[in-house]
Amino acid sequence: MQTNLAPFIEDTPEGREADAILRKCVHCGFCTATCPTYQLLGDELDGPRGRIYLMKQVLEGANPTARTQLHLDRCLTCCACETTCPSGVHYSRLLDIGRHLVEERVGRGLVESLLRRALRAVIPRPALFKSLLYMGRLARPLLPASLSRKIPGGTAARPWWPEASHARRMLVLEGCVQPALSPATNAAAARVLDRIGITLVRAPRAGCCGAVSFHLDAREQALDHMRRNIDAWWPHIEQGAEAIVMTASGCGVMVKDYGYQLASDPAYASRAKRVSELTKDISEIIAAESAKLKPLCTPHSAPGTQRVAFHPPCTLQHGLKLKGRVENLLTSLGYSLTPVPDSHLCCGSAGTYSILQPELSQKLLANKIAALESGAPAAILTANIGCQSHLQSATDLPVRHWIEALADSLPNV
Repeated sequence: MQTNLAPFIEDTPEGREADAILRKCVHCGFCTATCPTYQLLGDELDGPRGRIYLMKQVLEGANPTARTQLHLDRCLTCCACETTCPSGVHYSRLLDIGRHLVEERVGRGLVESLLRRALRAVIPRPALFKSLLYMGRLARPLLPASLSRKIPGGTAARPWWPEASHARRMLVLEGCVQPALSPATNAAAARVLDRIGITLVRAPRAGCCGAVSFHLDAREQALDHMRRNIDAWWPHIEQGAEAIVMTASGCGVMVKDYGYQLASDPAYASRAKRVSELTKDISEIIAAESAKLKPLCTPHSAPGTQRVAFHPPCTLQHGLKLKGRVENLLTSLGYSLTPVPDSHLCCGSAGTYSILQPELSQKLLANKIAALESGAPAAILTANIGCQSHLQSATDLPVRHWIEALADSLPNV
């Protein structure tokens, strides 16, 4: 694609990066075939290729409009287009640049601005989020069914951690909403790793990965979250922690990006790069240690685990490029996975997307639930807390993180 960037951006780091990305695009349109919003809306401007043209126009000096912003807002940032693209176009990086420029030029209305500020204020603060969730659960019986289903219920799983201490140690990100929505997830990961001689360590001062603020165009706030986590983890890294384990694939994508986001910060660049290098999804750790788990695993002894459907979050398969990793792992450990049509498509959760774009999100959710339930599974497993809560709001089947199911299949865990 030929480009002619406007003087205001052509000689900036963002301009140079955007120009390189645009020049890789060959207009082939393969991306539209895997874009969830294009499939729903059938509008070229609601697919990656159309959005690239919109961003190119802005970068070349055109004035964006509220309509430009709407088409960019409708993007889920699922990155399915990046998996499909034969030219290696880094669409998500271009989208970050384009959205920021449009945000500066177009702005937001009062109601939408307040909603986005509220999301940035509540979600990254675990104590506040937990308190509001508790109040929502109390009010649940008084709410209409359509609304009450969106408030996640409590968990009956055991959120206890093993007490043993091993020579091998790994860090885990607690996150912001997962401790309230699914406290059993990290505890299950700790118990599974304990069985293979690894202690999972929680750093109390670590919190939100920064993704919520970053994707709501509050860059400095996001960078502050990143720096705080690096500061919390660094003493443990210096003491020999082998990895930083992610049980939420959405957080994993963000933390993997710390090195890039903080590359120009002299106080954090080298440490951020090291943190990104150490960051591993829990599936990568379990796969590397699976030989130790196979003799212990008895999945059919746990009720409801004979046939399960696995929903691979977009952040796992397209962001972290771990497509098929969990499915192969579960199969090798004795689980029976039901077929899921169009497993590459987004469920509509996408961080705050389900709140900011509810109509599209609900359509994607309905399609995803139909696909997941088509094989008559006894349960649905996934790998990201956002997807887990979103899916559970639309099905009576139990929806859990796959590491919890694995923990249930190990005796005395």
